[in-house]
Amino acid sequence: MAQSGQSSRLLSTEAVNGLKMISPTAIYATLMLAVPLGLIFLYSFLTDGYLTIEYTPTFANYVETWTSPVFEKVLMRSLGVSMAVTAVTVLTAFPMAYYVSFYVEPSKKSIWLFLITIPFWTSYLIRVFLWLVILGYNGVVNSSLMGLGIIDEPITAILYNANSVVITLAHAYAPFAILPIFVALEKIDRSLLEAGRDLGESPFMTFVRVTLPLALPGVISAIMIVFIPVIGDYVTPSLLGGPEGKMVANLVQLQYLKLDNYPMGSATAVSSMAMVAVALIVGYAQAKLFKRVYGALMLSTSAGLAFLSALGAVLISFGACLVAGLVLGGAFFAYVLSVLVGHVVLFVWLQRRETKA
Repeated sequence: MAQSGQSSRLLSTEAVNGLKMISPTAIYATLMLAVPLGLIFLYSFLTDGYLTIEYTPTFANYVETWTSPVFEKVLMRSLGVSMAVTAVTVLTAFPMAYYVSFYVEPSKKSIWLFLITIPFWTSYLIRVFLWLVILGYNGVVNSSLMGLGIIDEPITAILYNANSVVITLAHAYAPFAILPIFVALEKIDRSLLEAGRDLGESPFMTFVRVTLPLALPGVISAIMIVFIPVIGDYVTPSLLGGPEGKMVANLVQLQYLKLDNYPMGSATAVSSMAMVAVALIVGYAQAKLFKRVYGALMLSTSAGLAFLSALGAVLISFGACLVAGLVLGGAFFAYVLSVLVGHVVLFVWLQRRETKA
């Protein structure tokens, strides 16, 4: 009796009730996300045969992927486009979120947020086609510039290359960056800003010393929300990228549907996901380094010099990893491995320094 009573009390605890509530969602996420990813991972170790798959384990797919100059070029282009889209999106989203949070009346903020989400009313594919019309050879941009006499012939550098991909994706993912930054800005206690001004700080220095550090969680969330899906985008590079704007998702599609090479396509997909993880580790470690150097120098020097010093520390640490990759052999995999190991070591060192402090 005592044992059954103890079991019933255990099953009625908050933790168990919470697990019961999330179990349907967890099961759904496992079946819809984890299982397909697991199958792709397993497929990447199989051998491709003629119109079939041979269940012979091999690492040849990964060796061929990481030694392929095509994969290296496309992956680096994907990373470059993703970083450019993330930078453009966050830099343009922050002023918008700042204006809505600090200058718009509280009663009208919901209207502004409603207007920001209007692009989601239409299909993503339709928005991509609209940019095709805007950036086309005889599109809105070229026609307007030629009508104003600014150019004599249409500009070809804004379509069917990486530039058009960056422009389209930056517009498509703008709301994903505005909303988390807005939430972070809304959580800032306005009395802290008043205290900064009472202590004699200028509006700019109050923004640098108070607003920006407190808004960093929202900025980091926006960076991750934009960067991760952009690097795997398929539609925009396919329609607007042209030969110079193809990204890694297009390479995976080529292996799966055109070449019918499922193991190689799976190895390419897994490798691209691994590169996303490496990029996030690098970004997190560098952000931690930048914050530490900037915070240490901010109290003893000007904001501009502290910023430049922190940026210099970031560039030096990243450059040291690239030099290590050159020493290891100069191959693409050597560079990636040295960057990963170097930034893991950097993160652990910074973490220990914070613990000791």
